[in-house]
Amino acid sequence: MSAPGVLLIEDDDAIAAGLVRVLQGQGHQVDRLALGRNALEAARDDVGLVILDLGLPDVDGLEVCRRLRHARPDLAILILTARDQELDVVAGLDAGADDYLVKPFRLGELLARVRAHLRRAGDDSAPFEVGEIRVDVGSRRAWRGERELALRPKEFDLLALLIGSAGRVVTRQRIMEEVWDTAWMGSTKTLDTHVATLRQQVGPETITTLRGVGYRFELT
Repeated sequence: MSAPGVLLIEDDDAIAAGLVRVLQGQGHQVDRLALGRNALEAARDDVGLVILDLGLPDVDGLEVCRRLRHARPDLAILILTARDQELDVVAGLDAGADDYLVKPFRLGELLARVRAHLRRAGDDSAPFEVGEIRVDVGSRRAWRGERELALRPKEFDLLALLIGSAGRVVTRQRIMEEVWDTAWMGSTKTLDTHVATLRQQVGPETITTLRGVGYRFELT
């Protein structure tokens, strides 16, 4: 199976050309769109990550993000934009993005995030099963009993990390490093929000909070 590819949606030709060149130089398969209206058609099953600008000339990037999230719940979406206000970040994450990086950005940080998202998209590890929760990391699917869960990429990554360490405490620091990558500089409030959403899917009793320390996925 080939490595998942990258779809870059960026209307600035100069920025797009530079990013495509750098990403391809790192060995990634990259497709580029200058408009948002064809994003759904371009986000094929072999695409593991979308890098999305918000200031597109035809469709607002937030709407593109919503459409992509609805069509591909498993798809990782990284917003790359000049919109740098806290409300902009919150709006992007609420629209379904997994990550948010503000222009101008450090190239090394972007590449670190790209590697982290694609590494998780291509992971083929063995499945975990605790109680009625089953997680297949290879196919990036999870079930509660017979019902398949509709998880966003970060929610899936968080669940996989917690269930892989079931019965043991997973520190907030470790979660931020492994799920959001070491380059992540955002508030850990994002983590709290993802845990709250995940509890709604797997049951509130399955994840215990150890205040100021981290979380534990319960064995029973």
